[in-house]
Amino acid sequence: MKLCRYNDQKLGLVAGEQLIDVTESIAAAGEWRWPMPPGDRLIAALDAVRADVEERRKWGFVQLHESVSLLSPVANPTKVIGAPANYRAHIDEANADPGITFGTTTSAIDEYGLFLKNPVPVGPSEGVALLYTDRRNDHELELAMIVGRAAKDVSEADALDHVAGYAIGLDMTVRGREDRSLRKAIDSYSVLGPWMVTADEIDDPDALALRLWVNGELRQDSTTANQIFDCRKLIAYASRHYTLYPGDVIMTGTPEGVGPVRPGDVMRCEIEGIGAMEVAVRAAG
Repeated sequence: MKLCRYNDQKLGLVAGEQLIDVTESIAAAGEWRWPMPPGDRLIAALDAVRADVEERRKWGFVQLHESVSLLSPVANPTKVIGAPANYRAHIDEANADPGITFGTTTSAIDEYGLFLKNPVPVGPSEGVALLYTDRRNDHELELAMIVGRAAKDVSEADALDHVAGYAIGLDMTVRGREDRSLRKAIDSYSVLGPWMVTADEIDDPDALALRLWVNGELRQDSTTANQIFDCRKLIAYASRHYTLYPGDVIMTGTPEGVGPVRPGDVMRCEIEGIGAMEVAVRAAG
């Protein structure tokens, strides 16, 4: 099942080229009282919401999904987690390019651990607003995992049982000497979309082709099979350090081919089994 948020906080079911309005299914997530439990309420109640969606798809308003403004499929994650240097070929290209490393040496994820990004992801229709247009801003295409239920100290064997679904992620980065948790956490530098594909539709998240073009030029072309920490290990490792809640997003790292974007550019991102999205770049403000 492919679920998206669009326009004025509506919920849509994506079926081929069509989008079916199933906004009323949000009510299936139930009532809540203060204090709200951590996490995204819709993702936490995803089983009930999906059952309601299956009923409402029969009479929901239908339109082409290209005709709507797609928002992040997750509205309220408690955190967006980044996985630095998780592809060997990207480590090699970083160490060969001083515009990426600024005189430092890039190691692998097992040395860096993880980092936290801005917990307010944007959708593809909202685009990326470059804060520092006088500095290099790079695209980093990544598979994004969306946590479905609370996880703490889970094993690698059980890790994928805690995944609600998958999306395309962009971990946008301004290059510089500041800590990556600042350079990658600027407003709009976490893009998620175009929708969430529920976990049952992805047989193996560690065997997905992913590609990114800028203005029609192919920049990134790899597969999640090349990750150093695979999806299971990333979830287990993250849950050892902090509790994962429904709706939390784990960006799994980017392969080689990262490069600069500028205002006016358009990025096209594709991940096998999920789909494609186009994201426009502009200057902030």
